[in-house]
Amino acid sequence: MTSANARRFNIGGAIITIITVIAAVLWAFPIYWGIVSSFKLEDEVVRPYIELWPETPTLRHYWFALTQTQIGSWYLNSVATALGVTVLTVSTSLLVGYAISQLRFPGRRPLWWLILASFMVPTQVLIINHFVLIANMGLLNTWAGIILPQLIHPVVIIVYKQFFDQVPREFREAAVMDNASEFRILTKVYIPMNWGVTTALSIVTFIWAWNAFLWPFLAVTRTEMMTITVGITQVSDAFGVYYARQLASAVLAGFPVALAYLLFQRRVTQAITLSAGIKG
Repeated sequence: MTSANARRFNIGGAIITIITVIAAVLWAFPIYWGIVSSFKLEDEVVRPYIELWPETPTLRHYWFALTQTQIGSWYLNSVATALGVTVLTVSTSLLVGYAISQLRFPGRRPLWWLILASFMVPTQVLIINHFVLIANMGLLNTWAGIILPQLIHPVVIIVYKQFFDQVPREFREAAVMDNASEFRILTKVYIPMNWGVTTALSIVTFIWAWNAFLWPFLAVTRTEMMTITVGITQVSDAFGVYYARQLASAVLAGFPVALAYLLFQRRVTQAITLSAGIKG
């Protein structure tokens, strides 16, 4: 590489670095401001200019959220529904992905095309149908009513199918020669090979279910049955909305997800990469 090319490369790399840093700051600043503002007094938050640090740091808004709201119930509902969505989604998607990849049955190819085509249908389009169905089943204001409409994740099925397609056929043929059933082949041969994929998909599905707002907002009207994302919208009183309280509640709502991401960052990145590769 000549000196001119090296200089051009260094300038290009520097420009990309500067743009990346600016984009990171623009993305992170609202998060920083929200966290800092949750420690401010209310009159500091509503000032017409931005202050990067609270004049009088206080924990009163966190204390209010923890003691004067039903945040404990909201946390419980979020944990229960997110775990339910994760377990059922991953389990059913694994079975469907295995069946489409390894079994031969009538309608297999149209079913696969239907799953691929489901990417073109936004989830919001099905909201009214889901609401009518869940209401007719009497499942509004229940964990089941929150969980069931959130179980459809075509991308999880496709990730599993792609993984099963890549497993050498010799493993399956050896198990068949030993008279192993399909369930035994799945549980003893295929599942042990894809624990990494399953872990990554489970983490991302849990985070997605935890952050879900629109459907839990529609499916629940009783305060004690709300999830954390819906419940924090109720942090107000007869005198109106207190922004510092809402920000403190939002920080408490987002803390478990942020912690999960920090602990399982590699797995989350793996799942996002798999999903992005499929959608691309």
